[in-house]
Amino acid sequence: MSVVAIDQGTTSTRALRLEDGRARIVHAVRHAQHHPRDGWVEHDPEELLGNIRECLQVAGRAEAIGIANQGESCLAWDKVTGKALSPVIVWQDNRTAGEIEALRASGAEAETLARAGLPLDAYFSASKLAWILRESPEARAALAAGRLRLGTTDAFFLDRLTGVFATDVTTASRTSLMNLATGQWDAELCRIFGVPMEALPEIRDTAGAFGAFGGVPVRASVVDQQAALYGHGCRGPGDAKITFGTGAFTLAVTGEEIVRAPEQGLLPTVAWRKAGVSTYAVDGGVYDAGAAVEWGQRLGLFESFAELDEFEAPPAISRGLAFVPALSGLACPHWDRSAAALWIGMSAGTTRRDLAQALLEGIALRTAEVVSAMDARVAIGGRISVDGGLTRSRYFIRFLANALQREVACPVFDELTAFGCAALAAGGDVARPGAVRVVAADVGDVAGWHSAFSEAVGRAKGWRYEMAHDK
Repeated sequence: MSVVAIDQGTTSTRALRLEDGRARIVHAVRHAQHHPRDGWVEHDPEELLGNIRECLQVAGRAEAIGIANQGESCLAWDKVTGKALSPVIVWQDNRTAGEIEALRASGAEAETLARAGLPLDAYFSASKLAWILRESPEARAALAAGRLRLGTTDAFFLDRLTGVFATDVTTASRTSLMNLATGQWDAELCRIFGVPMEALPEIRDTAGAFGAFGGVPVRASVVDQQAALYGHGCRGPGDAKITFGTGAFTLAVTGEEIVRAPEQGLLPTVAWRKAGVSTYAVDGGVYDAGAAVEWGQRLGLFESFAELDEFEAPPAISRGLAFVPALSGLACPHWDRSAAALWIGMSAGTTRRDLAQALLEGIALRTAEVVSAMDARVAIGGRISVDGGLTRSRYFIRFLANALQREVACPVFDELTAFGCAALAAGGDVARPGAVRVVAADVGDVAGWHSAFSEAVGRAKGWRYEMAHDK
C-alpha cells in the first residue's frame, strides 16, 4: 500500500512516502516564525496550507494520506469563505498568561484537571481560542453571523483540503476543551474558557475518514507527538519515547488506564483511537530543546551542529556549570511559565564551548526530570526510544543515557512522526525501517548532577513574575 504522510511541524512541513515497506522523506519546506511581541509566536496559516499542498504535489499520488499536526497551535476562520480570521497562535505562545492566572485564582483549575486532565496553562489551545474571539472583531462578527470556525491547525487544513470540518481525538485532548473520559467537547470547559462549542469541529477517531484530497482519502489525522509514539512502535503500557524537536516530549503508553498525576505535573492524554476504542498515554514536555540549541547558535556559541557531536572536557554540570532551558518557562513537572532561562556557575575562564556543552546537558537533565516524574506513576521500561535532531549528537545521547540511567535506543531512520502518521493511515502495524543504535549508560553515579541541576532550576523559577512585580 502506498501512503503519503504530512508532518506539519513547528518549523517545517515534511512529506513522507511509504511504499512497499520503504519509507523516505520526499520533500520538506520551512516556514517563517513571527514574534510580533515578547512571548508571542505566530505562523501564517496560508503559508502552512500552501506548504502542505506543495508537499502533497511533490510526493505524488498514493492510496491514502495521513496528516500530523503541531498539537496546541490554533486559529479562527470563516465557514463560508475558508479565509483565516487570525494568524496561527503557536503552542509556544504565552500571550494568555494573565488570563490563565485569573482563571487559576478563580479556582477553575480543579475543573480542567477533572474534566480535561490538564492544568491551566497558556500552552493549551483553549485560552488562545478565547483570546482570538475576544480580540478579533472579524471573529466576533463571524460568530454573530453563524460563520465562525475555531480549531487547531488540523481542522483548518482538513476543512480547506477536503471540505471536512473535523479534528481527531488526540488533538482535541490537547485543547483543554475535551472531556478525556467521553472523548467529546465538554460544555463546562467551553463555558470556563469562553469558547462557543458550536464553532468547534467534530471529533473523530485518529484512524478513520477525513474526506479526500485530489481523490485520495485522508485516513489519519493525529497530533505530532502521538504520531511519533506510534512510529516508535510503542504499543503496551510502559513503552515510552522521547522526541527532541523544538521542544522535548516524552510519552508513555498507559493502555486503557487514564493516569492522572497532577501533583507530578504529568498530563493524561489520548494516544490514539481506532474503531471507537481509545488507547491512553501520559505526557510530559520540555518547552525548549531544539529551540534552545538554535538560540545558542544565534548567540554564536557554535557555527554548525557538527561542533556539538563531542566535547573534550568533562561534563559541564560536574564542573559546576548548569544551563536551565526555560526560554519559554518550565513545563512538566514544574508548570512555571514565569521561570527564565539561565546559565549559572560561570567564571572568567568559561568558554563558548563550555556554555554550549551546558546547554545540551540542560536539555537532557530537564528531560530526565520528566522521565523521573513519569516513572513514579507508570513503570517505564529499561529502554527508551528517542528521535529528533538532537539525537544526532553523540555527546547528547551519551549524556542523556547517563542522566536517565537507562539504555537509549536511537532508530537510524528517525522521521518517526511522519512514519507513525503513515502507519496509522495504512490501517495497521507497519515494520519500522532501518536499524536501531542502542547507547547504554556508562556513568553510574549521577546523583550530584541531578542535585546541582535541581538547585539551578529552583533559581530559575518565578524570575519573570518577580521582575514584573518589582516594577
